[in-house]
Amino acid sequence: MNLQKIRIGIIGAGAIARQRHLPNLQKIPGVEIVAVCNARRESAERVAAEYKIPIVVDHWQDVIALKDINVIWISTTPHLHAPITIAALQAGKHVFCQARMAMDLSEAREMLTAARVHNKLVTMLCPAPHGMKHGRYFKHLLDSGFIGQPYHFRLNAMNGMFSDPDAPAHWRQRVELSGLNIMSVGIYAEVLGRWIGQPLRLFSRHETFTRRRGEVLVQIPDFVQVIGEWPKNLIGTLEWSCVACHAPQECLEIYGREGTLVYNFITDEIFGAKRTDSGLKALQVPQEYVDSWHVEEDFIQAVRSKGHPQPDFETGVRYMEFVEMVHKSARERRWVDLPRTSYL
Repeated sequence: MNLQKIRIGIIGAGAIARQRHLPNLQKIPGVEIVAVCNARRESAERVAAEYKIPIVVDHWQDVIALKDINVIWISTTPHLHAPITIAALQAGKHVFCQARMAMDLSEAREMLTAARVHNKLVTMLCPAPHGMKHGRYFKHLLDSGFIGQPYHFRLNAMNGMFSDPDAPAHWRQRVELSGLNIMSVGIYAEVLGRWIGQPLRLFSRHETFTRRRGEVLVQIPDFVQVIGEWPKNLIGTLEWSCVACHAPQECLEIYGREGTLVYNFITDEIFGAKRTDSGLKALQVPQEYVDSWHVEEDFIQAVRSKGHPQPDFETGVRYMEFVEMVHKSARERRWVDLPRTSYL
């Protein structure tokens, strides 16, 4: 088979790039990683040596300027996602962009506009790993009426990642790098969007318990509560925390007329019970519904076939809408309607 040669420039070589993207890309026939750029040249050189990448550059603009590269792979913090994406598309390069699509909704819409202008180029966002393994079966159970008419749900996404008040600020706590993104709020907005759709309106409150970490004034919340209304009278209660020591495992619980379904995001187990059952039990997932991480293959295949891989930039705009409305509601202390995505 005569495969189209894919030559990739990597911008940002953090943990997910090193642990997933780089090794998986190098396994795909016909794919060559040509250049790498990171926040510091020394770290880029270490990555280049480990993965045998021939070119190291100091600035992301220099990666885009390389004429024989046809894909730009973005794994930076969110503050660079929009400028790199737009510049890469203008230069005629396909774009894969790490999740937390942009700093805010305005930037996400700019990225979507650029993708539409350059619609012969493939664009893709990195999908959330949460619920990836058994998510299709969970949605199948919902769609096939396992719990009947859904009444309400609860999302618990609490952990103690930043519970040490004396720890230095992580990049996810720095507004100049993360923008409006909060913990895994956007990630779970993407997952819920696939499984139950987009909310109609919501009310939120949030808090930052440790407001200063060293020289950094932390402006990104480390605790968020949301109540929301979804289509068909579905009500949601959602709670995030990154300062919850020894919190229980992250779960989605959906309660309906005929029963209950639970997805454990840490173990990828699904539990369910009909209303007349004695209690929840683990459900066996049929093999045809078991999925795995094949993100890199999906993107490369789309480039070669001129396909439309998921999640696309439209999906990113929708979850950035959710994130921005969480901020708006908390700031204004009122219910807010989500945009009906007329922009899409």
